[in-house]
Amino acid sequence: MSQTRVEQDGFGPIEVPAEALWGAQTERSRRFFAIGAQRMPLDLVHALAEVKHAAAVVNRDLGLLEPAMSGAIAEAAARVAAGEFDAEFPLSVWQTGSGTQTNMNVNEVIANLASQALGGGVGTGRRVHPNDHVNRGQSSNDVFPTAMHVAVVPRAQALLAALVRLRGALLVKAEAFADVIKVGRTHLQDATPVTLGQEFEGYSAQLAIAENTLRLAVPAVCALAIGGTAVGTGLNTHPAFGTRVAAWLAARLNQPFVVADNLMAAMAGHEALVSLHGGLRTLAVALNKIANDVRLMGSGPRAGLGELRLPANEPGSSIMPGKVNPTQVEALTMVCAQVMGHDVAVGIAASNGHFELNVYKPLIAFNVLDSLQLLTDAMASFTTHCVEGLEVDADRMRSLLGSSLMLVTALVPHIGYDRAARIAHHAQATGTSLREATLTLGGVDADQFDAWVDPAKMLGPG
Repeated sequence: MSQTRVEQDGFGPIEVPAEALWGAQTERSRRFFAIGAQRMPLDLVHALAEVKHAAAVVNRDLGLLEPAMSGAIAEAAARVAAGEFDAEFPLSVWQTGSGTQTNMNVNEVIANLASQALGGGVGTGRRVHPNDHVNRGQSSNDVFPTAMHVAVVPRAQALLAALVRLRGALLVKAEAFADVIKVGRTHLQDATPVTLGQEFEGYSAQLAIAENTLRLAVPAVCALAIGGTAVGTGLNTHPAFGTRVAAWLAARLNQPFVVADNLMAAMAGHEALVSLHGGLRTLAVALNKIANDVRLMGSGPRAGLGELRLPANEPGSSIMPGKVNPTQVEALTMVCAQVMGHDVAVGIAASNGHFELNVYKPLIAFNVLDSLQLLTDAMASFTTHCVEGLEVDADRMRSLLGSSLMLVTALVPHIGYDRAARIAHHAQATGTSLREATLTLGGVDADQFDAWVDPAKMLGPG
C-alpha cells in the first residue's frame, strides 16, 4: 500500500501522506515553511472551524449550498472545532502573513471529512471542494482575522475570571493582615510604618486597573471582519453573509459577536488586539511588582527580610538540603517578562499593515493567545500555591519595626525636621535604638517619646 497519494493544485501534482486529511496546499506549506517549533495555535484552528460551520449554515440558508453538502460541511467543521482531528493541523506559525495556508489547511480537512460523509473519497476523489464549497463567500483575509477574534474572546474571559479570583485572594489576605504593622519601604530603604493589610489592598487596586483596562478592550474584539472577503469590499459574497455568520457565531458560542463597522479597518489593522494586549502588558507589569514584593518579604529565612512565610511546595535545591525557593513567584515573573516581550512584537506587527491588509496576522494571533494562556495559568497557580498559603512571621515584623529609624518621622511635628534628623543619624552611628538616641540628645523625655512615637498612630493622616 502506498504511503502517499498524489494531489493536484494550481502548481501541479504533489505527494501527500496517504492517511492525511489535509491536501496539496497544506502539504506545500508544510514543506516550504519548516520554520521553528511553534505550531498554529489549536484555539485558532478550532475558531476557524467554527467560522466554517457558520458559513455552511448561512450559505445553505442563502441558497448558495444545497442542504446535503451544507450538512456534511457543518458536521465536519463541528468535529474539527471539538478537537477530534487536531493532529491534522501541522503548520508552523511562520507562514504567509494572512494565514492563508492555515485557512486552507482547515478547508482541506473539512472538505475531505465532508466528502467521506457523502460517500466520496479524499484528495482527487472528494465530492466537496475546499475553496468552492467550504470557503464559499470567504477569503483568508477576512476569515483568519475573524477566527483570531473568535479564539481570543473566550480566552480573555477566562483570564478575567482568574484575575478576579487572584484579587479576591489578595483582599482576603488584606483583611487577615489588617492589624499587622510593619516597616514601610521606599527606595528599598526603611520608611514610615504601614500595615501588611494596606499593602495587600494596594496590590488588589493595582490589579483592578488592569482588569478595567481589559474589560474595556474586549468589546472591540467582538467585532468581526467576516464579509469583507479579499480587500474589505465584500466581493464574491452575499450582502447578508457577514452579518448572518456573525449572528450565528454569537448564538452558538454565546458571545456578543457582530460584524465590524468598517471591514477594511478590521482587515488592514488590528488595533482591537493591540488594545487588548496593552491591557495584558499592564497586568503583567502589576503582577511583576506584586510578585517581587512577595519574594522580598519572604526572603531568608534567616538572612533576608523573613516577614512572610511562603508555602513550601517542593525542594528548592539539588545541592542545599532543606532549601525552599519562591518558585511560584519565579514562574509568574518569567511569564510577565514573556508577555511584555510579546507586547513589543504585537505592536510592531500591527503597525506594519500596508494598504488593505496586515500580513503579520499569525504572529499577532500566536502572541495574544499565548499571553492570555500564560497569564491565566500563572495567576491561577500563584493564587493557589502561593497567595492563599501566605503566613506572617509576626515576631520578625515587630522586631524590624522596633528597630526602624524612620519612626523618627513622628517626632517632626513636635521638634522639627532638623532635630529629628540628628536623632536618626545619631542612632545609626552609635547602633542604639531611636528611643535611646532621643533621650541621649535631650529635649524630649521618655513619656513624650512614648506618646509621640507610636507606630499604630502613623498609619494615616493626623
